[in-house]
Amino acid sequence: MRIALSALPLGFLLLFAAAPVARLLAEGWGTAEPGFWGLWADAYLRGRVLWSLAQAGLSAALCVLLGLPLAWVFARFEFAGRALALRALMLPFVVPTLVAAMGVLALFGPRGVLGIDGSDTPWLLVYGNVFFNLCLVVRAGVDALDQVSASRVAAARTLGATPWRAFWRVEWPAVRPWLASAACLSFLYCLSGFGLALVLGGQRWATAEVEIYTLVAHELALGQAGVLALWMLLLNGAVALAYAAIEQRLAVPARADRLPRRAARGMGERAALAAALALLGAVAAAPLLAIVWRAAPALADGSAWRVLGEPATQLALGNTLRFTALALALALPMGVLHAVSAQALRGWGVVWRAAAFLPFVVSPVTVAFGLLLLYPEWTASLPLLVAAYALIAYPFIAKALAAALDAVPPHLAQAAATLGASPWRVFWRVTLPQVWPALRRGTAFAAATMLGEFAVSLFLSRPEWLTLTTLIHQRLGRPGESNLQAALVLAGLLMALALLVFVLIEGRARPRPDPADHARTA
Repeated sequence: MRIALSALPLGFLLLFAAAPVARLLAEGWGTAEPGFWGLWADAYLRGRVLWSLAQAGLSAALCVLLGLPLAWVFARFEFAGRALALRALMLPFVVPTLVAAMGVLALFGPRGVLGIDGSDTPWLLVYGNVFFNLCLVVRAGVDALDQVSASRVAAARTLGATPWRAFWRVEWPAVRPWLASAACLSFLYCLSGFGLALVLGGQRWATAEVEIYTLVAHELALGQAGVLALWMLLLNGAVALAYAAIEQRLAVPARADRLPRRAARGMGERAALAAALALLGAVAAAPLLAIVWRAAPALADGSAWRVLGEPATQLALGNTLRFTALALALALPMGVLHAVSAQALRGWGVVWRAAAFLPFVVSPVTVAFGLLLLYPEWTASLPLLVAAYALIAYPFIAKALAAALDAVPPHLAQAAATLGASPWRVFWRVTLPQVWPALRRGTAFAAATMLGEFAVSLFLSRPEWLTLTTLIHQRLGRPGESNLQAALVLAGLLMALALLVFVLIEGRARPRPDPADHARTA
């Protein structure tokens, strides 16, 4: 039965991801120059691919180097505001990529808050990637450190190991696979990202994804775009497969003998805590605060309220909410079915898990143009737009739910079944309460992603389907300080909307119920 559930998400992926990509590649393959292997002989295209790999690798490495100390501080120290800081840590990942790019520009762009113009440098994009992905590494590190056995650490210290040696010998081996998983995911996001690279990379430091967009949208060079898209598909697919394999190996029940957190003692520990919080603020909070700072003059003189009251803004806001609600209604069942069916596929589970990342593996621009080529009669149609939205968002639900299902101890369901519970009752009374927080969290990320979707909205919508992201892009493309201020105000509105939706869906964290109680009452 569970295997049969994979039919719907499989068909969805084939119709709206695999088939459009194949259609676009086939369109360009017949006239492809310089050819599949010849891409590496083209110095310009080769440079785009190598730079894409380099910026993704550098960004992922920086995320690990900065994220591990932050994770250790959050996992080992108890301090006022810790729970709030952990929740706020996910804010950069929740805000739309276009808003994140606006925040980086408000900080380091022309007339930036810090007075440092990073335009036309590679570091602007790298900083944007770190801002966007650091939270993934920190959360993974905190979860990994929570799995470290307190008895093993105590035994190492009893035998004379220094704190550093105990970390290296006991904690690091437990943390390493989790960090590898987070690094793979960060690398994948940086390699396949479009919005940050489009705004922050510029012409000189454009990635392969931006180059695909340029070749198709501006030069109509479908041959080169098809070959480049195929190579990026292979590279991203390899990373996604490695990530899925690592994730499956990490599926273990939580330990009962976790190390207890304690208050920081002494000048050294207090300094480490202060430095970690300062680093977190500099990387994760500064760009968002810069948007507020740059938009403040517009709020003071009243021009912001005029921008928010414009008909175009009201139209964009309504369309953004409508498309998000429709797409969420489709993405939620697809994500749930994908995660549940992955549990029953056993040996093929890794491949099926990796398939959930197909929308991340493939450039959204490639998907959008593939959809237009494959379904020309649906051009600028609402079902096609909603399906594309849902395609990009549902992997968040599938990933979160699959990881939660892996962590549910199998003996709970077995005990409930032994007591006479049907499979449906076992799922409803035992499994669902255990995975409900993860399902809510994945749904919240999916909703926030759809609110800030940019590439699909740019190519598959009608003029009357203006969204907040496309309106911001239009404002940025117009000269003048007033248009820049309007773009900052709209970015602030979109950021507040994404955060509000995330908080409403995820809700306040609650203590996990006792699994044994659910097994007994099923």
